[in-house]
Amino acid sequence: MKTIAFQGIEGANSHLACLQFYSNHQHLALATFEQIFMAVDTGKVDLGLIPLENSYAGRVAEIHHLLQKYNVNIIAEHFFAVDHHLVAVKGSKINEIDTVISHPQALMQCQDFLQTLSAQQQQASNTAVAAQTVADYHRNTGNKNMAAICSEMAANNHNLAILASKIQDAAKQNTTIFVAITKKPIDIDYNTAPVITALLFTIRNIPSSLYKALGGFATNGVSIIKLESYIPGGFSQQAKFFIAIQGHPSQNNVGLALEELGFFSKEVKLLGVYYADSHRKIS
Repeated sequence: MKTIAFQGIEGANSHLACLQFYSNHQHLALATFEQIFMAVDTGKVDLGLIPLENSYAGRVAEIHHLLQKYNVNIIAEHFFAVDHHLVAVKGSKINEIDTVISHPQALMQCQDFLQTLSAQQQQASNTAVAAQTVADYHRNTGNKNMAAICSEMAANNHNLAILASKIQDAAKQNTTIFVAITKKPIDIDYNTAPVITALLFTIRNIPSSLYKALGGFATNGVSIIKLESYIPGGFSQQAKFFIAIQGHPSQNNVGLALEELGFFSKEVKLLGVYYADSHRKIS
């Protein structure tokens, strides 16, 4: 049986995504995203499931850096609908909660609801870890004034009660895009379904280099699905760009566009070629 690693503990959204998309795999919980990349890169696990971005809160911090750092390949994307719940120990009252703990992305995705509470916000490494923290806090202090934002499964795992359900701001469209990473790429037939090619690139230090680097996609009729810049490590260095395009590098128009991208870039790294999720609206 193949093994897939996820970040967090049982009940985390990454774990729920594993259960939904990789139910026939053994699931391995790891503490950090980097541990997942290391496990895939060294062959400790067959796959890793990584949250790439959220439809409401944007990209997940550090993932682009890790994609650059490790020699792994994206082989699939999965759209996962996320429901967040406010949970606390049984007997807690929502108007007595003074601290809410969760992963930074979950806190961002529930800001409208959190504004209605007179509570400070604390960050946790994972939503399920946040639920565990609330249970431990009550066990150690007897206080019921701390709540977590997490999944229903995480609440049940730690014997917590749901005080408010589906509190995410974008209740009907809060979707996280997960990508599966492996050590080796897979063969993709672009004739069977829409295909995405993802890359990281750094432009050359010449005038209009970004404009020229991207021009090949327009002139060759290649659709750009996503383009995002980021600063490695958060310092003032030259920006890198993450780009996802529709098509396979072996297609003539895509190949020509990538050739032009390479000419105006000082570094290009292919991250993966994979089928688009069926929920992605592309032709």
